[in-house]
Amino acid sequence: MDLTLTEDQAMIQDMARKFAQSELAPVAEKLDQEGDRELFLKNLKQLAELGFMGLNIDAEYGGTEAGTVVFSLAITEIARACASTAATMSVNNMVAEVIQAVASEEQKNTYLPKLCSGEYPAGGFCLTETTAGSDPSNMKTTAVLDGDEWVINGAKQFITSAEFAGIFVVWAVTDSSLPKGKGISCFLVESSAPGLEISKAEKKLGQHASSTNEVLFTECRIPKNALMGKLNQGFKIAVGELAGGRIGIGSVALGIGLAAMDYARAYTTERQQFGQPISNFQGLQWMMADAYTDLEAARLLLMNAADKKAKGMPFSKEASMAKLFASEKANKACYTGLQLLGGYGFIKDYPLERYTRDVRITSLYEGTSEIQRVIISRELLREIG
Repeated sequence: MDLTLTEDQAMIQDMARKFAQSELAPVAEKLDQEGDRELFLKNLKQLAELGFMGLNIDAEYGGTEAGTVVFSLAITEIARACASTAATMSVNNMVAEVIQAVASEEQKNTYLPKLCSGEYPAGGFCLTETTAGSDPSNMKTTAVLDGDEWVINGAKQFITSAEFAGIFVVWAVTDSSLPKGKGISCFLVESSAPGLEISKAEKKLGQHASSTNEVLFTECRIPKNALMGKLNQGFKIAVGELAGGRIGIGSVALGIGLAAMDYARAYTTERQQFGQPISNFQGLQWMMADAYTDLEAARLLLMNAADKKAKGMPFSKEASMAKLFASEKANKACYTGLQLLGGYGFIKDYPLERYTRDVRITSLYEGTSEIQRVIISRELLREIG
């Protein structure tokens, strides 16, 4: 197995790393503390201009065609500098990918160039509801055909980038008489649609610069041709795209974990106790060894899942394994890094407390760790069925 990156993959990874360290890292703390929306949107626009908002999108629609492996590599590098930016970038790519996968040619030509170019700062993925989190098939949002328009009523919860998204991919029940999960359809809803309302941003533990909002639909009217894919077949679309999204979130987690350990490792070579750098103490060395070993294993799991997806092979199990392992080990790595800093790790003047807050959500969104275990075990049992 050759794990060597191609010249193009290495070049794009390097481009992401340089942008992250020169443009994002210096302002990450400011974005976390002040939530400077103008600055955040400026960074997203720059990412779009560099091609990072459509990494797996065909060139004819304005994408980069770099592939899933590069998507993971780039997200990791961006997350090492600013987790909020990386999460927004990941979701935008996910929205673009689902449009490319199932939308009509007219829909693709209308929306994909805007997502890839940054004309739309971001796209919104509207699946989760208050009663439909780990069980999205239990959604209550409805869409009823009224002449030449669909009328949507309901609410979507925890929607990343909702307050500045240009287009939303929205799932709604279109036939309640069918078994749960069978009567769900997928729609494209522009942010200017009448009856669509964005609530104020949630106050979160971490990833402060990335907005998270409730999206409300009250007699929201959209054109009949806003249906994306086949009627009542939308749930399969959601399940398929969530698998790809897990590669993105796993990559976000990996980037945060690496940033935490890189900072802590450097700190241990400078911090003096008992007349020597604390990096000389075997206990701390072993903590670093374990953390970096875990993060390297996470990287390899992510690369495996990304490679399978890129080759058109089944990858749901591998994506869940990668997301589960990367998010859990990145959380552990951030706590290890904070421990290595001692009391300074708890102080906001040092970035470890931010990394620790930012990483926590990675084991929750795009499917909790518990749901990943359900998916993995289900796939394993199916293989012997």
